[in-house]
Amino acid sequence: MSTLLYRLGRAAYRRRALFSAAWVVVLGVVVTLFLTIGGEFDDEFTIPGSESQAALDLLGQASPGAAGAGAQLVFIAPEGTTVADPQLAAAVGQVVAAAAQVPDVAAVQDPFTSQAISPDGRAALATVQYGVSADRLSPDALEQLQEAGGAATAAGLEVEVGGNAFNTGAVTVGPTELVGVVVAVLVLVLTFGSLLAAGMNLLTALVGVGIGLTGLLALSGVITLSSTAPTLALMIGLAVGIDYTLFILSRHRSQLAAGMAPEESAARATGTAGSAVVFAGLTVVIALAGLAVVGIPFLTVMGLGAAGTVLVAVLVALTLLPALLGFAGARLVPGPGSRAARREQALTEHTGAPARTGGARWGAFVTRRPALVVVVCVVGLLVMAVPALQLRLALPDAGTAPAESTERQAYDAVSRYFGPGVNGPILVFLSDLDPATAEQTVNEAAVTIGGTPTGAPGQFDGGLDDVVYAAPQLLPGGTNAILQVVPESGPQDEATTDLVTALRDAGRDLEARTGAQVAVTGQTAVAIDVSDRLTRALLPFTLVVVGLALVLLLLVFRSVLVPVKAALGFLLSVGASFGAVVAVFQWGWLMDLFGVPATGPVISFMPILLMAVLFGLAMDYEVFLVSRMREEFVHGGAPRASVVAGMRHASRVVVAAALIMFAVFASFVHIDDVTVKAIAFGLAVGVLVDAFVVRMTLVPAVLALMGRSAWWLPRWLDRALPDLDVEGARLEAAREPAPAGRS
Repeated sequence: MSTLLYRLGRAAYRRRALFSAAWVVVLGVVVTLFLTIGGEFDDEFTIPGSESQAALDLLGQASPGAAGAGAQLVFIAPEGTTVADPQLAAAVGQVVAAAAQVPDVAAVQDPFTSQAISPDGRAALATVQYGVSADRLSPDALEQLQEAGGAATAAGLEVEVGGNAFNTGAVTVGPTELVGVVVAVLVLVLTFGSLLAAGMNLLTALVGVGIGLTGLLALSGVITLSSTAPTLALMIGLAVGIDYTLFILSRHRSQLAAGMAPEESAARATGTAGSAVVFAGLTVVIALAGLAVVGIPFLTVMGLGAAGTVLVAVLVALTLLPALLGFAGARLVPGPGSRAARREQALTEHTGAPARTGGARWGAFVTRRPALVVVVCVVGLLVMAVPALQLRLALPDAGTAPAESTERQAYDAVSRYFGPGVNGPILVFLSDLDPATAEQTVNEAAVTIGGTPTGAPGQFDGGLDDVVYAAPQLLPGGTNAILQVVPESGPQDEATTDLVTALRDAGRDLEARTGAQVAVTGQTAVAIDVSDRLTRALLPFTLVVVGLALVLLLLVFRSVLVPVKAALGFLLSVGASFGAVVAVFQWGWLMDLFGVPATGPVISFMPILLMAVLFGLAMDYEVFLVSRMREEFVHGGAPRASVVAGMRHASRVVVAAALIMFAVFASFVHIDDVTVKAIAFGLAVGVLVDAFVVRMTLVPAVLALMGRSAWWLPRWLDRALPDLDVEGARLEAAREPAPAGRS
C-alpha cells in the first residue's frame, strides 16, 4: 500500500496543476447538481417491514386523511375564565373554521363537539388532520395554521400550535458551530508554527467537506434525506478532513526539517502517513456504511452520507494535499533556529537519547509504573460508564424541542391540561371487517381496550392498564375502522411501550374472536418499533465493529495482543461516552450548561451512530501511535524504550488531532436540535476520553506491561497474513529517486 501511495503522492506533486484543477471541476459539478436537482429534507422516521409501518401504509390507502400528519390547536383561557365563556367560545369557533380552510387540511375537530375540554374548563383542544404526510405539506401550510389562531389571540386566549406536523424543521448551523473551526486553526498554527502550513491544512479539509456535503445535498432530490444527515456529515467530515491532512502534513514537515527534498518528502509522507490515513478512513467508512444492515432507511442514508464525506476527505488528503505541497515547495521547511525546527530536531533524536519532548516525558511517566496507570484508567472509565447501565432509547418528539418553540409550548400545554398521553395517541387499525357486523366488532374492540363507561366523566371500568379511553371510528366503506387509544403516560415513557405490547396481544385475541385483522400503528407505535429494532441491533453491531477492529489491527500490527488491547480500549471509550450522555440527557446533570431542553430517553440511533464514528477515530489514533512504537521495536529498540520513542514521535500529532476533533464536535453541542446535540456531545466526550485516557495513557502502559509479548504472532499466521506495510518499510527499495533540480 505504501508504495502505491508513494507513487500517487509523487504524481500529484509533479502534476499539481492538473490534480488541483480536477478537484475544482469536481467541486463545480457537485455544486451544479445541488442547484439543479437538490430537493428537500424528510424527517419522518419509517421502518419498512414492521407491523406499525405496514398498518400505517394500509391505513393511508383506506383513508388518506387518517394516516396524514396531525396538528393541535390548544386554547387556554385567562385566569378566572373558561373557554366556554360566550366571547371566548365564539373566538374558538372562528379559529376552527379558519383552520379548516388551510391548505392540505382534511378535517378539524371542534373541541366543543368532541368534548376536548380540560376538567377545569380553562383549556380546549382542537385536533387538525391533514390529508397528506408531513413531508408533503404545502410550504406555508403550518404558517397559515398558526396565523389562523389570530382571532382567539385577539379575544384574550393563549393559543399554542403543535403536533407531529411540526416535527420536520431543518437543523440550522449558525456562527456558534464555526467556533470549532477557529479553535482548529489555532491548534494548527501552534502545531506547525507556520501560517502557511495551517492554512493549507484547513483549505484542503474545507474543499473535502464542501464536496462531500454538497454532493449529499444534491442527492436530496432523489433520496429520502433527513435534516440531521447533512449536519452529521458536516460535523464528521470537517473533523476527519482536518485530522487526515494534519497527519500527512506533519510527517512532511518533519522530513523537511531532517533535510529531505520537498518532492521526495511529499511522496514519502503520502506513502507512510497516507497509509495510516487510508486505514483509518476505511474503518470509519465501513463502520458508517454498516449502519445499512439495521434496515432502517433514514439511518442508512445518514450513515452512507457521512461515510461518503469521509471517503472524499481521504481522497482529498491523498491527492489534493500533495499537489498543494508542490505549489508550496521549500517554503514549508522550518526556518533554522525556529521553534518548529528545534522541535523537529528533538523528534529525530535516537531512541536512547534523553526525553526532550512533552510526548516522550509523558510516555516515560506512564511506563514508569504501568500497572498503577492501568488500574487507575480502567477504574475511572468504568465509573464513567456506570450511568450507561440505565440507558433508555426513544425517538425525539416535540417534548425535546427547544422550550421557546411553538411545538414544545403546545406539547407542554396538552400535558398540563389534558394529560401526557394525548400527545402520543396510539392507533389500532381494524381491517377486513364484515360490513354487517363491523360496528359491533369495533365497539367490542373499544370495550376490550378502553373498558366500559361508568357514567362519570372520563371514568371507565375494565380495559387495559394505562389506557385513558379508546375512541372508535368506522371508516367509509364499512370494512375498516380505527380506535384512537389515549394512554395515561407520555410517548417516550416505558409504560407506553408496554401498552403497545399489550395492545398487540389483545389484537391477536380480537382476531381470533372476530375474524378481523388488527394492527397497532400511529406515529407513537412507529417510533417505539424503530427504537426497539435499534436496541436489538446494538449488540450484533457491537460484535461486528469489535470483530472488524481485531481483524484490521491484526493485519496492520501483525500482533495478537495489540488488537485485543485496542478493542477493549475502544469498548471502555464507548462505555464512558454512553455514561456521560445518560448523565446529561437522561438524568439532567449539567443540562442547563449544555442547553438540553428536557430530560428523557436518549435518541435511539445515537448509540449505534456513536459506536460507528468512535470506532474509526479510535483506530485512527491507535494506528498513528502504535505504528511508530512498532517501527522503533522492529528496528531494534527495547520494548519500553520503543513505547517512549513512539510517544515522542506521534503524541504531538495525536494530541493536536484530538483537540481539533473535540473542538469541532463540541461546537455543535449548543445547536438547537436535540438529536445533533446528543450525538455531538457523545462524540466530543468519546474523542477526549479515547485520545487522552485510552490511547495516550492506557495504551503505552499496557504495552510496557506486555513487553516483547505485545508483538508476538504465531509463525503460521505471520505467513498467512498479507503485509500491508503501513509503516512504509518497503519504500527505501521501491521509491524512485527525485530528478535533480526538482522542488
